Amino acid sequence: MTPAAYVHLDLAAARHNLAQVKRYAPEHKIMAVIKANAYGHGIIRIAKALAASDGFAVARIDEGIKLRAAGLLQPITVLQGFVCQEELQLLLQHQLDTIIHSPQQISILLDNPSVTGQMTVWLKMDTGMNRLGFKGSDFQAAYQQLLRCTQIKQPINLITHFANADDLLDNKTLQQIEVFQQAIKAYPGESSLANSAGIIGWPNMVSNWVRPGLMLYGCSPFAGKSGHDFGLKPVMSLHSRLIAVKHVAAGETVGYSGVWQCQTPTRLGVISIGYGDGYHRHTLSGAPVLVNQQRVPLIGRVSMDMITVDLNSQPHALPGDPVTLWGENLPVEEIARHADTIPYTLLCGITQRVEILERPSLTV
Repeated sequence: MTPAAYVHLDLAAARHNLAQVKRYAPEHKIMAVIKANAYGHGIIRIAKALAASDGFAVARIDEGIKLRAAGLLQPITVLQGFVCQEELQLLLQHQLDTIIHSPQQISILLDNPSVTGQMTVWLKMDTGMNRLGFKGSDFQAAYQQLLRCTQIKQPINLITHFANADDLLDNKTLQQIEVFQQAIKAYPGESSLANSAGIIGWPNMVSNWVRPGLMLYGCSPFAGKSGHDFGLKPVMSLHSRLIAVKHVAAGETVGYSGVWQCQTPTRLGVISIGYGDGYHRHTLSGAPVLVNQQRVPLIGRVSMDMITVDLNSQPHALPGDPVTLWGENLPVEEIARHADTIPYTLLCGITQRVEILERPSLTV
């Protein structure tokens, strides 16, 4: 029996997207970002699909431990680092690399010289994101302090993060690149700057590693574009089915609060999906939905378990017919615009009741 709401994952598309990263950044090592359960795609399956990566990046220590337990041997960098001695010990125990971004972390290292083991660290420079990392002379001082930490492998690696790389008209990215590259000239460690937007939009920066995230899942990091524009393929497609077809008279309203009123007699379809599955509640009427691979508009408010669509253009559609909410031929970036959000939110928002159907390759 076909599930009411389900996701198809095309792992061949993930491998294709990794190959595209290599095409955009041929001289770089690739640290594949698979945090947040690989942007909702499943951290273990995506890590195994992207085994050709030089390393992985996760947000939190528990994500890294999960990868080690699954047998992944590549370098794994914890982007949020650690906040206490116990977490430092976990990093060392599971051979996880870490970001150093605060004085408190350095104090933990210096105050616990008896903690055994060594790990690779990335010292983070704040070049304008103003979130994590050290600026100016504080960066230089942090580097010198880390040279005294017995738990750290030398040389120390160096990293920063872009704030506005998805805006190609904003000079802030060039300023961040200049600040970073000038500051690290005297240091021997490897360096990393670029996220997905940096890889595609700012190809001339000099570094050893890139950190692709969104593009690995087939999405564009730039507003108004889809992954297809950059040779990427969607890994996730979201599906459901029609469960009812009915006729609604002109002047009648549809759904909660009556936000949609039929201007003409309407053949209405009810689809078994809603915000309880991860289809964004604020998706606006007019958003495209594929019914039998043909576009029809969403009408009315998204409810927990159902949405409604206008089937006037599909007089032969019947309950049980297949529906695609996003995927091939319907980019998730387009749906995100109709929901006034970003693709990350939709991909990460799929809930536990949605069944995951994994295929090595898929044509939707």
